[in-house]
Amino acid sequence: MLTVAKQLPVMPVSNDFLPLLGTDYVEFYVGNAKQAAHYYINAFGFTPLAYAGPETGLKDRASYVICQHKLTFVLTTPLKADSSIAAHIARHGDGVKVLALLVNDAADAWKQTTQRGGISYQQPLYLKDNYGEAVISGISTYGDTVHLFIERKKYGGVFLPGYNAWAPSFAANLVDTGLLYVDHCVGNVGWNQMNMWVKFYEDVMGFKNILSFDDADISTEYSALMSKVMSNGNGFVKFPINEPAEGKNKSQVEEYLEFYNGEGVQHIALATNDIVKTVKDLMRRGVEFLKVPSSYYDELLDRVGKIDEDLEPLKELGILVDRDNEGYLLQLFSKPVQDRPTLFFEIIQRKGAKSFGKGNFKALFEAIEFEQGLRGNL
Repeated sequence: MLTVAKQLPVMPVSNDFLPLLGTDYVEFYVGNAKQAAHYYINAFGFTPLAYAGPETGLKDRASYVICQHKLTFVLTTPLKADSSIAAHIARHGDGVKVLALLVNDAADAWKQTTQRGGISYQQPLYLKDNYGEAVISGISTYGDTVHLFIERKKYGGVFLPGYNAWAPSFAANLVDTGLLYVDHCVGNVGWNQMNMWVKFYEDVMGFKNILSFDDADISTEYSALMSKVMSNGNGFVKFPINEPAEGKNKSQVEEYLEFYNGEGVQHIALATNDIVKTVKDLMRRGVEFLKVPSSYYDELLDRVGKIDEDLEPLKELGILVDRDNEGYLLQLFSKPVQDRPTLFFEIIQRKGAKSFGKGNFKALFEAIEFEQGLRGNL
């Protein structure tokens, strides 16, 4: 049965028992955080912000914090082979461990979510230094991924207590690439697990399912997947959740689950106000993107209508366009940013659109399948 994606009303803020102010940061567990920080600074245009490690009192890890506008990444590596961080990397490779969410009351966020069935990851932890106090709590979600609730309204330091400012000279003259904030984060879960995690976000965190796609919406000749988009009440935090669907060959979600060795964050969508400029800068710095066939652009304007941008630069860069009832969006997806075909990034510019590019699914997934074929994983 064909299920047409439809926009559902987002829960009013006043009824949201878990008010979220947005994504505070995304933390990656990586094999070498110092080298990963150089990659994201030089390739994606991040600025060094803070550091924590043995020099600041941490004995089991080193963490580098980088930022760009309202976008913050934390890159963490283990210093001991027997640590839980090392075990995470051994199982998954480099990947996202923490999706940290900014709140006004981290203790209450933990209480509310655990009372509703969330599994505690971190009881409220009160951290203090000369710059004030921050509170951190958290719950577990799909796979080994966790949500941390970050309260920093009484904190004025560079990042969090335990971190020192980090401003290496090599980055002094670098410029950003126009990446602004996290638009959404997509999770891949196993067969027949999507609805269970939809219910988790509904029951535990008060999210609503605002869009749904089935295998009739997201499929090619060879593979398919299903997806539901979960949003908090004010719409600041959106988590699409994907699961595999039956197809002739292995889908991108199946490939991810195999190489990540479990469920986890598939991609992070980064917002920009000028996708042409941002993508040109990223490409010049060495970021690789998927390419759709040039025939995609032959009937693009007939499908999406008038747009502000010239078509030729979009075609040259491979940028995709889609329209909904609110406006249109432009998007482009990177290739995986590590050797395992797991985590990648989406660059997105919204010109009013609230959706996620349904009209681009076929072209996008055919491009992904082409890369899968080169890897021998289709």
